[in-house]
Parts: sequence; structure tokens; C-alpha cells
Amino acid sequence: MRNNYTILYRKEVSSFFNSPVAYITLVVFLLINAWFAMSTFFLINESDLRTLFSIVPIVYLFFVPAITMSLIAKEKNTGTMEFITTLPFSDGDIIVAKFLAALTLVGAALAFTLVHLITLLIIGNNIDIGALMSGYLGLLLAGAAYTAIGTFGSTVTDNQITAFLISFMIIFIFFILDKILIFVPGFLGSIFQFLSIDYHLSNISRGVIDSRNLIYFGSLITFFLLVSIRTLEMRKWR
Repeated sequence: MRNNYTILYRKEVSSFFNSPVAYITLVVFLLINAWFAMSTFFLINESDLRTLFSIVPIVYLFFVPAITMSLIAKEKNTGTMEFITTLPFSDGDIIVAKFLAALTLVGAALAFTLVHLITLLIIGNNIDIGALMSGYLGLLLAGAAYTAIGTFGSTVTDNQITAFLISFMIIFIFFILDKILIFVPGFLGSIFQFLSIDYHLSNISRGVIDSRNLIYFGSLITFFLLVSIRTLEMRKWR
């Protein structure tokens, strides 16, 4: 099974980095984040990464669906999914390997933003390294959760644009849950807040790594991967 993951993972990563779309998406992601992050350095003379940590989750709304929309949808559309299923790979192998490959691209995008961290360390004073590392951990966990949702979105259709829209809508709902609390009844407020990705991300970004936040992200990732596997399995009954 481990070898199956490795084969599929390498194939998917290779397809990502052999595609100009991946590089264009990465460049756009980095340029947007660089603009907002560096504005705090040079426009308002603040040396921190709070702006970066707040803007990346918003850019994720478009970036992650863009890189996950083709994971399964493209395979279905071109007919290669049927070929893959004739190989000794389980549906779980396929979903997990593709999820990890997409997460690798998300991680690579985050890694490039470390230039802002290096700049901060050079020109800043009294830098809280622990809080910064916690912030990056939060961004990676949020990216993983969004990637799991994007993987699910790609399994329910053979159209990449539709997969993008499905993923975007689900991610957007999780993103805004804690921002619409004033419009929901009081007894639902705590539920909406707990389900919000941004609520847990903000806790981690402040340097508070609570087990409840880690369990939340782990559960969300696991849930959407399991649903993705189940959705992929349903094709056998059609």
C-alpha cells in the first residue's frame, strides 16, 4: 500500500509541476500575498506578519480550488480514471495520494512566503519566533482542510469549473461562519463559531496551539477525505 501511495503521489506531483497552470497559480498567489505583506513594512512601518496571516486564508479561497479542481474531475473527463482503477490501487490510495500531492503544492506556496519571515527577522526587533511558527502551522492546517474539501469537490463531477465552484462554495461557507454570528440565533452562535475554520485558525495564529483546534482540523480533513473516497466508490454502483 505504501508503494501505491508513492507511485500515485509522484505521478500527481509531477503532473502539477509539469503544468504551466501550476506555476501561474503560484505566481499569482505569491504576488498577492507579497503586496499585502510588504505594505506593512514600507507603508505603515510595522514589522510583523499579521497582515500575511490574515490575507493568506482569503487567497486560499481561490487558490486551493484552482489547484484541486482537476484532481479527479480531469481524470473522469478524459477517461483515465477507468484506467487507473484497473491498476492495483484502492480508492483510498487514489484520494489520499492526490490530496497529498495538492497539499505539497500548497506547502510549496507557503514555503515561498518565508521570504517575508526572513525579511522580518532582519529588520524587525523583539520578534516572537514561536508565534510566527504557530501562525505558519495554522496556515498549513487551514490549507490542508481546504485541500481536503477541494478533493471532495473534484470527486462529485467530471467538469473542472464545476469542481472549482463546489469547492469554493463549501470553503467560503466554512470561512464566513464566525463572521455571520450576529445574524444567527444565540443558541446556534457557539456551533457556528466552532465550525468556522477562521475561528480555529485565528487561535493558532496568536500562538495558542490548543488540542481542540488540532482535533478540529484533523476531523475536518478526515471527514472530507472519507466522503471523497465514498463518492469515488459510488461510481461502481452506477
